[in-house]
Amino acid sequence: MLRRSLLRALPGALALPPALLRPAPARAAAPRRLRFSWPSNAGRLHPQGYSPNQMYAQSMLYEPLLRYVEGGGLAPALATAWRAEADGRGWVFTLRPGVRFSDGAPFDAAAVVANVEALLRDRSRHAWLELVAQIEGAEALDAGTVRLRLRGPYYPALMELALIRPLRFAAPGVLRPDGGIDAPVGTGPWMLAESRPGQHDLFRRNPHYHGTPPALEEVLVRVVADSNTRALALEAGEIDLAYGADQLDADSFRRFAADPRFTTAISPPLATRLVALNSARFPTDDLAVRQAIAQAVDRAALIRHVLLDTEPPAEALFAPNFPYADLGLTAPRLDRAAAMARLERAGWVLPPGGRVRQKEGRELALELCFIGSDALHKSLAEAVQGDLARIGIAARLRGEDSASYLGRQKSGEFGLIFTESWGAPYDPHAYLGSMRQPAHADYQAQRGLPMKAEIDRRIGDVLVTTDEAERAGTYRWLLTTLHEQAVYLPVSHLTNKLVHRRGLGIVPFGDTRYEIPFDRIQLRG
Repeated sequence: MLRRSLLRALPGALALPPALLRPAPARAAAPRRLRFSWPSNAGRLHPQGYSPNQMYAQSMLYEPLLRYVEGGGLAPALATAWRAEADGRGWVFTLRPGVRFSDGAPFDAAAVVANVEALLRDRSRHAWLELVAQIEGAEALDAGTVRLRLRGPYYPALMELALIRPLRFAAPGVLRPDGGIDAPVGTGPWMLAESRPGQHDLFRRNPHYHGTPPALEEVLVRVVADSNTRALALEAGEIDLAYGADQLDADSFRRFAADPRFTTAISPPLATRLVALNSARFPTDDLAVRQAIAQAVDRAALIRHVLLDTEPPAEALFAPNFPYADLGLTAPRLDRAAAMARLERAGWVLPPGGRVRQKEGRELALELCFIGSDALHKSLAEAVQGDLARIGIAARLRGEDSASYLGRQKSGEFGLIFTESWGAPYDPHAYLGSMRQPAHADYQAQRGLPMKAEIDRRIGDVLVTTDEAERAGTYRWLLTTLHEQAVYLPVSHLTNKLVHRRGLGIVPFGDTRYEIPFDRIQLRG
């Protein structure tokens, strides 16, 4: 069109050879690619694997039988219907017909059985999830129907089948006898096309996906370790989207929210941001110390000055809108004078001219552990350190890489450590169930409690009882006991935040905090 217009505008122009007047061959359209970032590579992406497998990526490739939907409901996914057996010891699922894995292999009852059998061969690895302990096995009733056999009635069974891991499904052909996989092959809308350690992961649409194909054709996830670099990349147009609870610090998010070139949004509350206090390690093995810490930390200032009001305040381990959690529990109010008086009564006194309290010759000093590359963690840690110093507690900050940080959660090598509840569909049942295993900070934080054995026993009871009144009463005892023992300092309720340039299109929030709905992004134009 431009060439013809120029020729008409210049009647005296030389005639061009016919070859130059023919239209140029059409170029292949560039794929509709979204550029995203994450602090690490996605990992091997085994559907039953944990760190370094990243949950957002596992949810892109693998699907559950049932899908959790916002508000607490369940919707069909790979199963279209389900029913409980009369004795409560089994569930029968009707599978969605015509589903194929990304390698073209059929998804059927045999595939479900193969994945469940692989899971049970390594049952101890999944001891944090009570459903795995309750499963006796699976059997194919026909190609489109499967039965899951349980040891007994287990009320959260369907909700735990909706989790991102470990009960999603890989193609049977890639499952290895040693528990590994040959390749990440699932039924979800995406497949992993390329992974370059320390650089990026590239996801492409699954050509065999049974649902509506995503508008995007590719998602390129660049490895960006820290939030400041991520903000600069977003500003420079090197990535298109930031999404997550801590992918940007609060100051950067506020700056993008004020910039008319960008769209920002904050999700409803999803989980609880916490500080875990180690009841089995000096000096937080002293209840008076834990209670004084809860009175000394200015949580309102953390939310106002560090989180910049992007997260609402938390009063307890779970928000009251979670099942069995509306108990009227409230966090201690800020009262440094009362905190110091409590410490004095417990024998923690300031030596003449000193700033750190002592008891029987030992200083009231502890380690506050966090992820060193996380700017938000660091800011929160520094604020907590300052609050504790005001009452004579020395908090030594220890910022480490994420692997070392997670190792401390499991080993108990911390005084205070940041942690989080898991949100729906895990809270409260799966999160409490995991407290019985040394896989997260919760077990170590509670290990020194005199009633720890009773806590673990009651968690086991609450998951299998069929009496609703008994279940509610046991949850009340558990949540009240943990609250009174001050092994958690609730800070805020986590939200996901997203930022993208206005021209991108519509980016919804996922139904859970760990899922990023790339398949539901609607591109503009």
